[in-house]
Amino acid sequence: GDGRAAQAMLENTRRRFKDVLEWDGDVIFTSGASEAIQIALTKSKLAKQFISPVEHDVVLRFERDAHMIPVNTSGMIVPMNLNHLLKSAEEPALVAIQSVNNETGVMQDLNALAKVIRDRGSYLLADCSQSVGKMPLPDADMIVVAGHKFGGPPGVGALLVKDLKLLQPDGGQEQGYRSGTQNLPYIMGMTAALEAPTNWAGRATELRKHLDDAIKKEGGTVIAEKAPRIATIASYHMPGVAANTQLIKFDMAGFSVSAGSACSSGTLKTSHVLEAMGTDSQVAREVIRVSIGRDTTRTHIYAFIDKWKSIYAESRRSG
Repeated sequence: GDGRAAQAMLENTRRRFKDVLEWDGDVIFTSGASEAIQIALTKSKLAKQFISPVEHDVVLRFERDAHMIPVNTSGMIVPMNLNHLLKSAEEPALVAIQSVNNETGVMQDLNALAKVIRDRGSYLLADCSQSVGKMPLPDADMIVVAGHKFGGPPGVGALLVKDLKLLQPDGGQEQGYRSGTQNLPYIMGMTAALEAPTNWAGRATELRKHLDDAIKKEGGTVIAEKAPRIATIASYHMPGVAANTQLIKFDMAGFSVSAGSACSSGTLKTSHVLEAMGTDSQVAREVIRVSIGRDTTRTHIYAFIDKWKSIYAESRRSG
């Protein structure tokens, strides 16, 4: 009886999850965004894959000989360029593009890109890890969801699939598309987090604008400043100060910032995202990434700006 009750609860939660996202396709619950991406890329029936070079590390790890879609200096994919590439593909392809970049906060115009992809008979896999719960879902064939990015527990996510015929099942749970018992408490937690009313996005916009302005005034640069960016992520360049030095000093002052994406920190190779945008490699080594969360206050922002100023001033005195 317990198994049946859990199954009923799981299906009820799946319905609520689809309702809150206004998604009418299927939902495969996963252990997070990484597993959702792995399923989408490795079980896809489409032989050909196109990916943007600014995708999350995980996408670059699981892609199969994918063709790269160039981005401009703001990290945006130009629809006309994508159209050109897909035209030469001569067969339906799976195109993987993230809605919001996890390092720069740059938002792709996914609905314009989706139209190009659809017109060319191809399919869009949208990595919406950074945007679910903050922006409406794009018109994609598959969508990646990460629970902890909108206040759910870490270690749970989902792959939304418009038509399961795109994927090759290989047995196991979730209609045969993944193996392992579903983590029902986490799935319920993720769904509850999505259903909770949020109003912090407006506050984040105001805080981020304040941060951008202050850093520019002090001689720093905002990465991809001209592109549309989500309010919760930003990258900043502090001229002449290595990112690693900045990280240590911010960390000692109690600020958690990162260089590149949070998931690949510990490796100090230059960010592949900045590289794809054509950022000068010296500049790229001096860029840190800042997140603004639902608990970030004005006081945090002011304190961060003060610390930024002092690190920069100190480096110029000793330099």
